[in-house]
Amino acid sequence: MPHILIVEDEAAIADTLIYALQADGHTTEWMTLGGSAVERQREQPADLIILDIGLPDITGFETCRQLRRFTEVPVMFLTARNDEIDRVVGLEIGADDYVVKPFSPREVTARVRAILKRMAPRAEPAPAATTPAPLQLDTLRMLISYHGQPLTLTRHEFRLLQCLLEQPQRVFSREQLLDALGVSADAGYERTVDSHIKSLRAKLRQVSETGEAIQTHRGLGYSYNPEQA
Repeated sequence: MPHILIVEDEAAIADTLIYALQADGHTTEWMTLGGSAVERQREQPADLIILDIGLPDITGFETCRQLRRFTEVPVMFLTARNDEIDRVVGLEIGADDYVVKPFSPREVTARVRAILKRMAPRAEPAPAATTPAPLQLDTLRMLISYHGQPLTLTRHEFRLLQCLLEQPQRVFSREQLLDALGVSADAGYERTVDSHIKSLRAKLRQVSETGEAIQTHRGLGYSYNPEQA
């Protein structure tokens, strides 16, 4: 429960605040001196301070100044004065709100709730769970895994599959895939690509019979579709 420190030298007003705040679900502590409140905040920080301006030792303004040297605890000023200059000074030295006596206990508790809600840290949304891609490429180890299982690939099969994986959904012509293998298309090896693709598909099906990671585009070439893997 939020803990509220009330700094007020009039017992009747303090009793009213204590009753209203505790009924609203807060714990409270009451002090009559500004200097004591500053020391208390150093030792056992409250979640919010309701601070009267006219205190017996130092003013509420000075109390707030001293608090702001070491804490950003929300401060609500409580005063019998309604002068605009007092409200301006109070807000300029770091107050979060300003309530003029006589006040409604309901209004005070509503303002306290609003301040605490505004000051509460916002929860970060939980990161969305991500599913690892079925085909994982490890260029340092020259390894490709499918559903966590390393594939046993020839040098040409590895480079062919690597080319497809690095640009998912892109359609590569046989000539482009030969180029990735370091083989000249002029040498007449275009159909060799088909043979490597057939071998790759067979090795992928040994791991998963339902996947169709390598897509054929008739008259165009091949592509890797991660959604079908």
